[in-house]
Amino acid sequence: MRPRTGPAGARLIPSDLFAGSAWAADDHLAAFRTFLLTAERIADDAPAVRSGRATRPALAAACREALSLRRTADAATARRFFERRFRPVRIEPREGSAFFTGYYEPEIAASPVRSPACPVAALGLPDDLVRIAPFPDRAAIEAGALDGRGLELVWLDRIELFFAQVQGSARLRMPDGRRMRLAYAGRNGRPYRAIGRIVVEEGHVPLAEMTMDRLKTWLRAHPGDADRIMRMNPSYVFFELLPDPDPARGPTGAAGAALTPMRSIAVDRTAWSYGTPFFAEARLPDPSGVDAAFCGLIVAQDTGTAIVGPARVDLFFGTGDAAGARAGLVRHPGTLTALLPRSAS
Repeated sequence: MRPRTGPAGARLIPSDLFAGSAWAADDHLAAFRTFLLTAERIADDAPAVRSGRATRPALAAACREALSLRRTADAATARRFFERRFRPVRIEPREGSAFFTGYYEPEIAASPVRSPACPVAALGLPDDLVRIAPFPDRAAIEAGALDGRGLELVWLDRIELFFAQVQGSARLRMPDGRRMRLAYAGRNGRPYRAIGRIVVEEGHVPLAEMTMDRLKTWLRAHPGDADRIMRMNPSYVFFELLPDPDPARGPTGAAGAALTPMRSIAVDRTAWSYGTPFFAEARLPDPSGVDAAFCGLIVAQDTGTAIVGPARVDLFFGTGDAAGARAGLVRHPGTLTALLPRSAS
């Protein structure tokens, strides 16, 4: 098969991935279990939390077959499933290479009432969000544009709320010991602007030293500038407050499925449909923060405003500070191979 043009003008080049050692060494059963979480949603025609590219019939058929195998599948069965139902094509974007970042689910202290430690509220989705155009931006909302409407869900530290909005979810520790979750419910439709770039451009932190931890530290040390700079990102995320009965379950991604650390990814939802498998090859930070080889099958289960382009990947690292420390280090090139259903046009 010859190369062909894919999303955004990317070249899709036939790959011999299935004959390679990196593919053979992967945990295909673990990847299959992640694939199943989205397959269930697709097979049931369940609505996504955030709409994306339509699912093609061939991918839906593969999802139904995967579900028929879930009770008996072992590693060999999982590997055969992917090799039989998909054909690998390496994605070559029009410029550069595949690019990886990381995200995670913060775990933070919260309060049911305002307090000095938790002075800012996470807001629920306004019922008129889709009818007001333009909707207030972050600065207007933080100045009180939505006050008095009963949208306050829970109270948080200002900087932690900002980063929960960037990540799209958070696990909460309540004063009485309960665990709750903030799940993505919607956004105000304003463009996302990365504040780390602003901090670098203003000369506060060198680009080579910029990580999420460094950014948080700088913001806390400069509260006046922190408020000003955070408000330069006009995008604002609204949440749903949920109980957290299963701490082992990941947060819900945009496809409506629970996310799996190091297997779930956010992609450009205009380029790829949810449930599409990919094979990633890159050097990414290990738990000690040292770059090491990362190879594995990953599944499109989420999206993000800043995730734009056919070879752009945001890899979910898990929940808590350790996951956040690793995710915040990732800005790495790599190779991305899409697994397309064999009957797809």
